[in-house]
Amino acid sequence: MKPSDRIFVALDTTDLDRALALGRGLKGFIGGVKVGKEFFTALGPAGVGALGELGLPVFLDLKFHDIPATVAGAVRAALALKPFIINVHASGGAAMMRAAVEAADGPAPAFNKPLVVAVTVLTSLADEDLAATGVAGDAAAQVLRLAGLAKRSGLDGVVCSAHEAEALRAALGDDFKLVVPGIRPQWAAADDQKRIVTPAEAVAKGADYLVIGRPITAADDPADAARRIAAELDA
Repeated sequence: MKPSDRIFVALDTTDLDRALALGRGLKGFIGGVKVGKEFFTALGPAGVGALGELGLPVFLDLKFHDIPATVAGAVRAALALKPFIINVHASGGAAMMRAAVEAADGPAPAFNKPLVVAVTVLTSLADEDLAATGVAGDAAAQVLRLAGLAKRSGLDGVVCSAHEAEALRAALGDDFKLVVPGIRPQWAAADDQKRIVTPAEAVAKGADYLVIGRPITAADDPADAARRIAAELDA
């Protein structure tokens, strides 16, 4: 794939006009856009559909997590929006994930099936948070455990941290998709002693798709920011 195809821009906004303006300006410089619960709760299917009409692939980041029948119904409903990627929580279990995959196959052979990926452990959860929920072992071990379950359940990949990507790629193979958020290009990295993973570093670790927000959306020239990131990936 082209370097720019790896870039999905996070549109974490409730302002549809702003989202559409960004989408129009970035079309041709990115692989697609990601919309999550904030966008979807405020703007609903109509908002997602408006983005889709721009011709931009959409990562519908709603993290479905419920009983298998309910998740299957949600996935079938989402197909009308023609998402490129949808996601579920791996902690919903194998039956739930299999139901999501079966629902995503669509009613007709010509249907362009979206990628179904799983969220393993939220980045806000530390080892002690997992222990409080009854999960033994550290977060890294739980990520590997749930990612393996997702693969065995037929999912296309997982959403993961760049710091987890290398181990997941080694354990789960080259065909398993890794969608990596929290990326900051080198020129946007703040000198605040936090570990920064650049787009090129994330891809070197095994990332297939990069979810990038403010370094592009808050830039004076978002299209130029996207071009610079693609150039980093192509270097």
